[in-house]
Amino acid sequence: MKITLRWLSALALVVPMLSQAEPYPSTYAPLPSETVLLKGGTILTGTGEQIDNGDVLIKDGKIAKVGKDLKARGAKVVELEGAWVTPGIIDVHSHLGAGGVPGVRAHSDVNEMTAPTTPDVWIEHSVWPQDQGFVTALAGGITALQILPGSANLIGGRTVTLKNVPSRTVAGMKFPGAPYGLKMACGENPKRVYGNKGRAPSTRMGNVAGYRAAWIDALDYKAKIEKAKEKGDPLPKQDLAKETLVGVLDGEILVHNHCYRADEMATMLDVAKEFGYKVTAFHHAVEAYKIADLLADRGVCSAVWADWWGFKMEAYDGIKENAALLHEAGACAVVHSDDAHGIQRLNQETAKVVGAAKRAGINIPKSTAIQWITLNAAKALGIDAMTGSLEPGKMADLVVWNKDPFSVYALAQQVYIDGAVVFDRADVSKQPMMDFGLGNGVIGGGQ
Repeated sequence: MKITLRWLSALALVVPMLSQAEPYPSTYAPLPSETVLLKGGTILTGTGEQIDNGDVLIKDGKIAKVGKDLKARGAKVVELEGAWVTPGIIDVHSHLGAGGVPGVRAHSDVNEMTAPTTPDVWIEHSVWPQDQGFVTALAGGITALQILPGSANLIGGRTVTLKNVPSRTVAGMKFPGAPYGLKMACGENPKRVYGNKGRAPSTRMGNVAGYRAAWIDALDYKAKIEKAKEKGDPLPKQDLAKETLVGVLDGEILVHNHCYRADEMATMLDVAKEFGYKVTAFHHAVEAYKIADLLADRGVCSAVWADWWGFKMEAYDGIKENAALLHEAGACAVVHSDDAHGIQRLNQETAKVVGAAKRAGINIPKSTAIQWITLNAAKALGIDAMTGSLEPGKMADLVVWNKDPFSVYALAQQVYIDGAVVFDRADVSKQPMMDFGLGNGVIGGGQ
């Protein structure tokens, strides 16, 4: 089909792993890999540790050992010679595939703007796996990413977490074992979209009334199911929208809430408390620094930009030190993209925050900053037990950089996913390409 033949040949070797626990299971399986010993580089483990002149051993697609002077009989040895190694970069907020490249109206499948609450839709059913954006992101070190519905609706639908590998189907990219997310949005977007249609919500109080009505219906549906099970009666007719919301109430689906202003984030935490669910992460969270202590206390991650601000009123009070102040308060800070270009340089976006923090008198070590786009991002997606750091037993999802990844001159030289080299800047046979890259000079991951 539309991936290069070398990737189709590799995909043909993969035996799909089907789960009967969900209607649209992941069929992802790792590409073939070998035992590899990366030697003599600077290792940022993602756990807060930096190892100079360190080694990483990859075996059976997993991280086997991390340390110094490692040896492994029969391993392929890669001399790093001044290179740096980090966990694979994870973007918690992307619309790749659902708003594909080329960016034409026919590819705009992000927002189901037909009702203020649409928890019945699943973004994976919009994802086009041949979007060239996936491979340009891969060249920027992105090994996993969450695709979300847009922010037009109060409740926009289910999110999906993907492995950033070429595939003919979205099922072949779905991160095995990753929980679903639910996209919610507060603030200007829903009230503008539906206010312009002459219907509710048109105000922030209308937004909150809309959330509460949806959760009341979900609680009623949940109660009916529980009562039917208790009595042995037939279950109520399946309701896709309420089924997703009940998944949140049961703790199986994670809430990712688009929200800018501090006061609105606090309100959303109050709504969550009223109905007994947890907000896993606020996205964009431009004013998160104003309530950093509250977010730390509630265990809520904040996925923020380095320096996007001022493009609408609710984004007016942004500061570049946002993530650093969250970290200082003990909260979970994440740097995200929400952009097909920004996703290619999340390492540099993170470096912007580190630089701004330093000028403000806050010293953020590189070993900490890398967590904002690796381990903390994995925590926000519920996959930190499997990836996000270089620890024995975790997936060998990692990036080899030509130099300090927080340098503006840094390039991802190699990207490993489950121990397989899926991108190699020096080897054109390992630079995947989609249809719309062919004949357009797109090589080396979009350079």
